[in-house]
Amino acid sequence: MKACIMCGGEGTRMRPLTFERPKPCIPILNKPSIGYLCEHLSISGFNEIVLTLKYLGNKIEEYIRDGSIFGVRANYVYEKEKLGTAGSVKNSERYLKDEPFLVIGGDHVLDFDLREMYQFHKDHEGMITMGLMPVDNPQKYGIVDINMYNKIQRFIEKPKQDQIFSNIANTGIYVCNPELLEWIPSRQYDFAKDLFPRLLQEKEPIYGWMAEGYWTDIGDPIEYMAATRWKLDNLSKEIEGQFYSKNASLNGPMIFKHSITIGSNSSIADHVIIGENTKIGDNVLIGPYTSIGRNCLIGDSSKILSSYIYDEVQIGKGSLVSSAIIDNNTNIGEDCTLESGVVIGPRVMIQNEVIVNSDVRIWPEAVLKSGDCVKKSLINEKFGISVERS
Repeated sequence: MKACIMCGGEGTRMRPLTFERPKPCIPILNKPSIGYLCEHLSISGFNEIVLTLKYLGNKIEEYIRDGSIFGVRANYVYEKEKLGTAGSVKNSERYLKDEPFLVIGGDHVLDFDLREMYQFHKDHEGMITMGLMPVDNPQKYGIVDINMYNKIQRFIEKPKQDQIFSNIANTGIYVCNPELLEWIPSRQYDFAKDLFPRLLQEKEPIYGWMAEGYWTDIGDPIEYMAATRWKLDNLSKEIEGQFYSKNASLNGPMIFKHSITIGSNSSIADHVIIGENTKIGDNVLIGPYTSIGRNCLIGDSSKILSSYIYDEVQIGKGSLVSSAIIDNNTNIGEDCTLESGVVIGPRVMIQNEVIVNSDVRIWPEAVLKSGDCVKKSLINEKFGISVERS
């Protein structure tokens, strides 16, 4: 079976984490998220994939390569200009002509039974089947009205408050017949904004498959943190890996990679993963629900709570990091506080006794001086300024 993975977006809502990597390469538990997606597709029987690429697409191709490590055969199609969701699939037509195929976003994190969705589509007469799921906030999604035969009657993309008629949302996952490609022009064209209204107007049947399980896309830091927490929640081993510790308290489940050092009287608690060659100081508290990358240094008496720290990060003694994201090669000084929702870009230098308030984003290569209290995001214009959807 075939799948088309859409990976062309710039990921502006995830800045500063997407200046140097495309959104599907943002790590979850120290591994690019698209790796999990390719593995799930392979397990579900989708062994031939085509990835639509534009923004930093070479990073994805360098990671996936021929796909064999994930159990798939990978092909790549680059966009010269923005083509929209449907337009990017049309651009991949040469790989999708001969049988029904799955369409999915490269930033999706899920455990749906995609084989069941594929079979549902084959059992119905429509050219396209839409994956559906109930949501708490319908205004963030396209919503549908569906009848007892699973046929979609109405669809509206991102409704206003007075337009909400349902909480059944379009997940952006589709199974399509090859003839659907004839409905898509070779230009910028979108499934939700263009194709679905046209199909409904022409009375072409669109069916909806009600998914069960977990699904999100890592469209913004809140969704990303939720997806990472879900992955951590599924750690199965109590304690796995190689480490050295002295008088440390360990309460699993947790995963340690090679050559982890944990200092005296430190405590690591509940759903934690730590990358290789990372050193944890004395009297440190880590967890619950924390991911720490490779070659990190966590100073004495610091606290790391429900946070996601990438590679080569140093955190000075006595610092508190709570529900934050910290990108590669960032250095945080002593007695600093990073509050909930903070996102720190790569190669940031934070000196001692700095406070970064909730939901602040710090662009790459910023320098925060000792004693600073940062109340609003620090933008480095040479990287870009927008955090709106691109």
